[in-house]
Amino acid sequence: MSAVILRRARPVTLAAVAALLVALTGATMTDLGPWYQQLVKPGWQPPDWLFGPAWTLIFALTALSAEQSWRHSPRSQRAWLVGLFCLNGFLNILWSLLFFRLQRPDWALLEVVILWLSIVWLIVVVRRHCDTGAWLLVPYLLWVAFAGYLNLAVVRLNAPF
Repeated sequence: MSAVILRRARPVTLAAVAALLVALTGATMTDLGPWYQQLVKPGWQPPDWLFGPAWTLIFALTALSAEQSWRHSPRSQRAWLVGLFCLNGFLNILWSLLFFRLQRPDWALLEVVILWLSIVWLIVVVRRHCDTGAWLLVPYLLWVAFAGYLNLAVVRLNAPF
């Protein structure tokens, strides 16, 4: 009985650990120090404290999506599915690196388009076998669209970089 429980817990555990690693790596790239504070930001930007809870929710939903997708996908397509989620995690971290560490919101603006497209791609692929998994990614897609628009506003208000 315990072997069955462990086998069933493995996908959700791995998805949660992967989401946590992406979140923590992105967080280490995020520097809200003097450079960020001096940027001119649009008046409609949410307060900085809201981004942590928003990303926490998004990463939790993404981990659930990955777990549901894994369970409902044929074994032959699971490696492909994991690869797409890994690519998306890499792109998520890359945005933070470009925007905060390299202090290049203009480059991050180009990259956020690729990040957004990777989420669309995930939704399309996941939906083939798991509607729930696809719907769990919609808040992520909407948040990245909003973040991209915010990124655009920051570039317009502060260019050139």
